[in-house]
Amino acid sequence: MSAAPRPRPAHADDLGEALAEAFRLLARGVADRRSPFHTPALATIGADGAPEARTLVLRGFDPATRTVRLHTDVRAPKWAQLAADPRCALHLYDPGAQVQIRLRCVATRHDADAVAEAAWTASRSFSRLCYAVEPGPATPVPAPAAAPREEANGRAHFGALVLRFDALEWLWLAHGGHRRARFAWGADGLEATWLVP
Repeated sequence: MSAAPRPRPAHADDLGEALAEAFRLLARGVADRRSPFHTPALATIGADGAPEARTLVLRGFDPATRTVRLHTDVRAPKWAQLAADPRCALHLYDPGAQVQIRLRCVATRHDADAVAEAAWTASRSFSRLCYAVEPGPATPVPAPAAAPREEANGRAHFGALVLRFDALEWLWLAHGGHRRARFAWGADGLEATWLVP
């Protein structure tokens, strides 16, 4: 005997619910280490103009300001890339929810201010150790670098990235028909529209 079909979620046919679902998944990505949204891919523009993507950990989300927060080593190439061009994109996918979210963002970098200090203070000891590695990320070495032992040494290399998004694309995959929507915030407020998946 086959299982009864799952009820169709409200976000399948309502733009407001689709945006609310996207925001719920982002908030869960911060709070739940097991959420697939906990580790999004950040894409930046490299020095040569080519895109570069890498996985980071989602550390904060503020729906009121449409910002997400990520942490990085300020010696990593992405730090300089975002100084040269703060435009970036964040990609998140949850296979259980069958939802993909793409955020078009502008980054602000924080390393020696209250934002960075609060993020550092709230970080776990294990996370702080990552920033104490020597030499810095992406440096060629003849053998793998030794694991750092002193978390305090990492503070000088710690940075917080706050990404403000002005566009969010939401894609829900479903047997009964995919749904795709775009939400864009501009001078006239929010513009929401369905897109062909």
